[in-house]
Amino acid sequence: MTFGQFLVVMRARWKAALMVLLLTVGGAMAFSLALPRQYTATTTLLVDQYRPDVGGNAIYAGSPSPIYMATQVDVIRSDRVAAHVVKALKLADNAELRDAWNRETRGAGSFDGWLIDWLQRNLEVKPSRDSTVISVAYKAGDGATAAKTANLFARAYLETSLTLRTDPSRQQGAVVDARAKELRAQLEAAQAKLSAYQRDRGVVVVSDGALDVETARLNELSSQLVVLQSLAAESSSRQALAGRSGDSLTEVVNNPLIINLRGQLTTSEARLQELDSRLGSNHPQVLETRATIDTLRARIDAETRRLGSSVGVTNTINRQREAEVRAALEAQRNRVNKLRTAREEGMVLVREVEAAQRAYDATLTRLSQTALDSRATQGGAYVLSEAQEPSLPSSPNLVRNALLSIVIGTALAVLMAIAREHIDRRVRTVEELPAVLGLPLLGVLPTSGSATAHIAGMRAPQLAAANAFRSLPAPREGT
Repeated sequence: MTFGQFLVVMRARWKAALMVLLLTVGGAMAFSLALPRQYTATTTLLVDQYRPDVGGNAIYAGSPSPIYMATQVDVIRSDRVAAHVVKALKLADNAELRDAWNRETRGAGSFDGWLIDWLQRNLEVKPSRDSTVISVAYKAGDGATAAKTANLFARAYLETSLTLRTDPSRQQGAVVDARAKELRAQLEAAQAKLSAYQRDRGVVVVSDGALDVETARLNELSSQLVVLQSLAAESSSRQALAGRSGDSLTEVVNNPLIINLRGQLTTSEARLQELDSRLGSNHPQVLETRATIDTLRARIDAETRRLGSSVGVTNTINRQREAEVRAALEAQRNRVNKLRTAREEGMVLVREVEAAQRAYDATLTRLSQTALDSRATQGGAYVLSEAQEPSLPSSPNLVRNALLSIVIGTALAVLMAIAREHIDRRVRTVEELPAVLGLPLLGVLPTSGSATAHIAGMRAPQLAAANAFRSLPAPREGT
C-alpha cells in the first residue's frame, strides 16, 4: 500500500477511525478520573564518604563507587529501615490496616512483616547517576502523609547507617577492653617479677653505662697489678742481690754517704801506708790511722746493711701492694661478673616489662579510639532537602494519560481502518484497476465522474466478475 492509497483509505474510513480514537481517549480519561489521587513526596540524601570523626579529623572512606551507592540504596529499602518507619508511624495500632491484613492473608504470617511489605510498595529509591545524591520518594493518598513518610524513611536510614557504623565499634570496644585488662595484669605481673628479682639479688638492673664504668675500673686495676708485679719482681731480684753482694746494689753504689766514706777510707789507707813506712807500725799516728780506717769500714758496712735492709722493706711493700691490688682486682672482677649477670638476667625482665607496657599502651590507644567511634553522632549521609507536602497529585497524570491515549487511539484507529480495508476490499482509485483486473489501462474517459465514481466504489470481486463476463466469446449468427 502506497502512501497515497493509505490517505485514500483513511479519507474513506475516517468516521470509524475517529470513533475508535474518541472511544480510546474517552475511556482512558474516564479511567484516569476514576483512579484515586496519589501524592508523591521526595527527600534527597547526600552520601558523603569524607566523614568527620569525633576528634574532628577527616576520614576518607574511598572514592564513590556504584557498588557503594547500590549498597546504600539497598539499606534504605531494607526491612530494618522500614521497621523504624512502621514504629514511628505506629502503624501496628491502625485497625484499618489490621483488617486489610486479615482480608488479604486471612491472619496468616506476621502482621509486622506485612506492614513492612505494604509500606515498601509505595517507596521508590533512585541513586543519582553522576553524583552521590539519593532520592527517596514515597507515594500516598495524602500529601502530608507522603511527605512525613518520606522524611521518616530518610531519618530511619540515617539512624540505621549510624548504628551500622557504631555497633562494630561498641563490640570491638568490649573486646579491646577485656584485652586491656589482660595486658594490665600481665604488666603488673612482669613488674612484680622484676621487683622480686632485684629484692632477692640485692641489686638493681644496671644500664650499659654503669657496667662500662665498672669494667673500666677492672681494666685499671688489672693495669696496676701488672705494674706492681713488675716492681715486685724487680725488688725481689734486688733483695736477692743484696743478700749475695750488697756492695753491688745501685742504692749502695750511688749513696752519697757511702761514696764519702769510701773516699775517706781511701785517703786514710794511703796515709796509713805513708805513716807505716815512715814511722813504723807501732807509732801512735799509725795506730790512730788504723783505728780511723776500721771506723770508716764499720760505718760503710753498717750503711750497706741498712740500704740492703731497705731494699727488703721495699720488696715487702711491693709484695703487699701487689696482693692488695690482686685482691681488689678479684673483687672488681666478681663485681663486674655479678653486674653482668644481673644485667643479663634483669634485662630479660626489663624487656618483658617494656613489651607489656607497649602492648598495654597500644591497647589503651585503640580502646580510646573505639570509644570515640562508638560515640559518633553522624554517619556518612546527610539530608540534602526534606520532603515537602506536594500541592498537586502525582497520579493520575491527566495530561500524560491524555497524550498517551491520543497516541494509542490514533494507532488503533489506523490499524482498525487498514484491517477493515483488507476485510472489505474496494477499488478506490483508477491506478488500482490494472492490478485488480490484470489488464492494461488504455485511458480514462472524461466524464462527469459518475462512471469513475461508480467504478471507484465497486468492490474488487465485482470488478473481477465484470472482467470475466467481457472475456467470453461473442455469439455466432443464427444461434
